[in-house]
Amino acid sequence: MSDVLSGIRVLDLTNVLAGPYACYLLAQLGAEVIKVERPKVGDLARQLGADATLNQQQMGTSFLAQNAGKQSLTLDLKHPQGKEVFLKLIESADVLVENFRAGVMDRLGLSYAALREVNPKLVYCSISGFGQDGPMAPLQAYDQIVQGLAGVMSVTGDQDSGPLRVGYPVCDTIGGLNAAFAISSALVKRSSTGHGDFIDVSMLESTLGTMGWVVSNWLISGVQPSRLGNQNMTAVPSGAFRTQTSLLNIAANQQAQFERLARLVGREDWLTDPRFQARETRKQNRLLLNKELEDALSSQSAEYWSELLNRHDVPAGVVQDIPTALAHPQMQERQFIKTLQSKDGKEIKVVRAGFRLHSGDPAPESYPPLLGEHTHALLSELGYSSDAIEQLAQDAII
Repeated sequence: MSDVLSGIRVLDLTNVLAGPYACYLLAQLGAEVIKVERPKVGDLARQLGADATLNQQQMGTSFLAQNAGKQSLTLDLKHPQGKEVFLKLIESADVLVENFRAGVMDRLGLSYAALREVNPKLVYCSISGFGQDGPMAPLQAYDQIVQGLAGVMSVTGDQDSGPLRVGYPVCDTIGGLNAAFAISSALVKRSSTGHGDFIDVSMLESTLGTMGWVVSNWLISGVQPSRLGNQNMTAVPSGAFRTQTSLLNIAANQQAQFERLARLVGREDWLTDPRFQARETRKQNRLLLNKELEDALSSQSAEYWSELLNRHDVPAGVVQDIPTALAHPQMQERQFIKTLQSKDGKEIKVVRAGFRLHSGDPAPESYPPLLGEHTHALLSELGYSSDAIEQLAQDAII
């Protein structure tokens, strides 16, 4: 397992997806991640997912997906004694991550300015929909809201079907990735300066920042991006095409790739056809070329064409569903899926980070925690006696 962040203690105050995913990545890199949750309630994701029984057990699949490798401590941050416990935790923490609406931590008396007084080395990361300032800062944000505001939906789908949301919470995920990257960068800086930092992650800005090509077409060229469905705006033929069996993605983005494709599908005549010879004329005649290509592909299966085209260095891939993608030999060879076992023998499968390290692959080491599973042990570590912990429990502070 990776130990890149071994010795780093992260306090995860986050809920649902963006923040939990950021902290899940840190946990996979060896950080000690303590999930600080509300007593009895916990992370909302504990109640979300396709399995109603798991939701009732506060172990919903949405929670299981990005909370492996963490510990769980329940704590009422609104109670003075809860804050007292939290401040003791801050003394030993390297990182705090929260994804409340802007201003919530300030109202709790747990702002960066306040916590920096307790621990000047603290890296404090706030993840929100729109950032900590600006007119939208106080607003609640959900992934689909951000997809719409960022323009993602405006370029998803085709002229008949769009605007469409991307089929998974892409803005939450990008926000979490950005946060993990920023936290890691701040920790590197701290190693030389000795000082922590405040990180303000905006899901809206994070998403727009990944939309470089469509954004630059507008900012630099003055061309408003449009919906092209499964087609690539920069090249033809490049997109998803019907075969005898199913859709096949083909990316003949270079002239040499187009020429090889033409020969492989038996359409050498395209190479001398003035409508298709050059990149720009192909773009002008996209619909016609796409139809002729699909006619040629209709003689064989998507799998047949994928193997043939890739063998001749024309990028192609079958359009798969999720079960097929996860079961693919590539995923097995790369050990992308990790099986975890709970103390009572339950097993779940989760996915690791999308990269590997020579020194040890990032991967979670333990089953996602039950709500408050590690509260007693962590409070004992902070110096609380069993009687004191019992009193905190009776007072509903933990």
